[in-house]
Amino acid sequence: MGHGHAHGHTHGTASATGRHRWRLTVSFVLIASYFVVELAFGLISGSLALLSDAGHMAADVVTLAAALVATRIAGRPDATGRRTYGSYRAEVFASGLAVLLMLGVAGYIVVQAIGRIGTTAEVATGPMLIVGVLGLLVNVVALLLLRAGAEDSLNVRGAYLEVVADTAGSAGVIAAGWLVAATGRPGWDTAVALAIGAFVVVRAVPLGRQVLAVLGQHAPEGMNVDAVAEDLAAIDGVAGVHDLHLWTLTSGMPVATAHLVTRDRADNHAVLDRAQEVLRRRHGVAHATLQVEPTDHHGCDELGW
Repeated sequence: MGHGHAHGHTHGTASATGRHRWRLTVSFVLIASYFVVELAFGLISGSLALLSDAGHMAADVVTLAAALVATRIAGRPDATGRRTYGSYRAEVFASGLAVLLMLGVAGYIVVQAIGRIGTTAEVATGPMLIVGVLGLLVNVVALLLLRAGAEDSLNVRGAYLEVVADTAGSAGVIAAGWLVAATGRPGWDTAVALAIGAFVVVRAVPLGRQVLAVLGQHAPEGMNVDAVAEDLAAIDGVAGVHDLHLWTLTSGMPVATAHLVTRDRADNHAVLDRAQEVLRRRHGVAHATLQVEPTDHHGCDELGW
């Protein structure tokens, strides 16, 4: 037996994001409704902190909408015959969009804050405080909804981090309104807006790194490639392991390929079954493509990558 393939799931398996789609839907409705209110009151009050938080809310609305669309695309069967891994990566692209929007909002806040230097802005603190408290309540509800799925799905994590930043933004709006009202200095509004922008960047950068790691097909976070190779090599009948590749298709879907060199008279079927079991139970890899080779097979030596 020269080649063998062991597959742990089909493309019909729901991704981690798909299991939490309802959380995204409820959060989208809450935040989209609140965004309209915050934008209107931000324009009325003249508060940069309120407008910056509204801009971040707009990013949230787009991010959540993209996440919902991505989960729908990811679950569709491929009609072209070309997407052999399905469309699960749409969820990762949605997470990348969340990062770009967060950084864009942070940049907008900085530009607006610089433009206010040396000017005297009038800020209506009453609307700031009312809308800030309302926004805090909305964000806390969305935060609790999304937290349960943030560890499972990169897509949900992107939405969750957006809402975390929004929660801090709402708290900042409340603080800015109170400080302006207490001191009579509108500069507090600008200072809080800059703090919100800095917080957004701090949350966006780690998520961006995770997105790039998935798109760059790095080994899944927390998975030791050497340990996987050692476990496969320890299987009875396996003489060696090479061309081991580990990557993440989308959140909750690690993938592996490997060549297993078997000893003479080894039971290749048993080797494949055991290898599949080792990958699934010890390392969480449910989808593996494994090639079995006899010890005198040298076809892979011709490859340079």
